[in-house]
Amino acid sequence: MAAMSGATRAGKVTSNAVQIGTEPSKAARRVILGVVGGVFAIPIVAMILFTLKNSIGGGYTFSHWTGLFDPAQSSKYQQLFIAVGNSLQLAVVTVAIILVILVPTMILVHLQFPKLRRVLEFICIVPVTVPAIVLVVGLAPVYAVVVRIFGSSIWTLAFAYGITVLPYAYRAIQANLSAVDVITLSEAARSLGAGWGSVMWRILLPNLRRGILAASFITVAVVLGEFTIASLLGRNNLQTALVQVSKVDPFVAVIFALIALFFAFVLLLLIGRLGSAGRNRKAL
Repeated sequence: MAAMSGATRAGKVTSNAVQIGTEPSKAARRVILGVVGGVFAIPIVAMILFTLKNSIGGGYTFSHWTGLFDPAQSSKYQQLFIAVGNSLQLAVVTVAIILVILVPTMILVHLQFPKLRRVLEFICIVPVTVPAIVLVVGLAPVYAVVVRIFGSSIWTLAFAYGITVLPYAYRAIQANLSAVDVITLSEAARSLGAGWGSVMWRILLPNLRRGILAASFITVAVVLGEFTIASLLGRNNLQTALVQVSKVDPFVAVIFALIALFFAFVLLLLIGRLGSAGRNRKAL
């Protein structure tokens, strides 16, 4: 009897645990997604309506959008287009810094120095706890030396951005690195006579492609939305140019903000697709 009562209680506990962990119904999921989507959609729709507003005669017009491609006004928005090119250049250089420095370091620590994994994680996560304005105060003397060595080109800002995006890139790569048995793969390749260069390029990097792409997309999104560091260090990127243009033509500033939001949204969708593709492969 005691065994039966114990089994009954265990069954109740198990049943309750299953009930607590059940997924919400389709109707509940739709309601949750609808509420969250509405919260995000309200400001975006307001921005779109603002860009279509006719400031002279009332009503709505596409003149603010078509004016971006009007040769007569090209000089008016030239600085903004230059800033877009600067931000894209910064994104490319920052991604290159992350991939060249962070990925080999993480693989080396994972393979040869596993005891240093916590130390590396701490170093990579620290920048997320430091406000950007505080980070700039510390980087200002460093950039005085950087300007003397490399000049004041916009790409030098990638050194600071590399520190800013380090926590996000580390988490994206580490999630993929933990899901792949890189030790077994590297030892198998080495036993077959492959050099470390071949192991890295032909074995490990293809298996870490999902994490590397996710880290690259996140880096691009962060760089395109960064304002504080560029403003305080006196560089011209997309966000600083939007602030300047908004004082003259707020419609164009909002249009470019919408384009940047759409681009970031596409990057997040790609990251989500990469994550779902990885889970599907594991399930198979």
